Amino acid sequence: MSTSHSEPDRTLKQVDEYLTFFIAEVEYAVSLDHVREVIPYDTVTRVPGMPETVRGVTNLRGSVVPVIDLAIKFRLSAIEVTPRTCIVLVDTKLGDTTLLLGLLTEEVGQVLAMDRSQLLPPPPFGTPVHTDYLNGMLPLGKKFALVLNIDHALSEDEILAPPDFATDAAAPSIDVREDASDEALDDADWESAEASAAGERAAARS
Repeated sequence: MSTSHSEPDRTLKQVDEYLTFFIAEVEYAVSLDHVREVIPYDTVTRVPGMPETVRGVTNLRGSVVPVIDLAIKFRLSAIEVTPRTCIVLVDTKLGDTTLLLGLLTEEVGQVLAMDRSQLLPPPPFGTPVHTDYLNGMLPLGKKFALVLNIDHALSEDEILAPPDFATDAAAPSIDVREDASDEALDDADWESAEASAAGERAAARS
């Protein structure tokens, strides 16, 4: 009898749960062990001096959470914000510290419970991301979800290091002031513009 009870227990221990989401129309998966929650996209404030992969920070119930655009890390175009855009909050290890980060996603997919034996190794080529960032591939019918190794994909050096200004200048410009009007001229520019206009009026009168 003891053997019959232990067999189902061992089987249950082989089942892992994943949350899937989309980046550049490719479905990725991350273990639910890392996922804290999923929130709709809200205001993300750009902070000068952050690496280009960090789109900015968001306010989560009074806590400042960095928001990572994995598309930029994977050398793709920055994720375009749409009504389906979500932020997946994950816990990741940076050195000896567990840090809460937000992953910007085009949309959230599904929650999967998969037997660990179904996880396939990634091919040595042909995937949109470096294989070091992957734990494997989950078969979903005729396609696959790429299972991210969050601790590798979100390295301490990339998240905390200052940006390379040579490449940062070429990085896509993201305007977090979506509804803002053009910036007002500062005092010096305003005075210069007024002086120029006054000179033109005087020349016209003469």
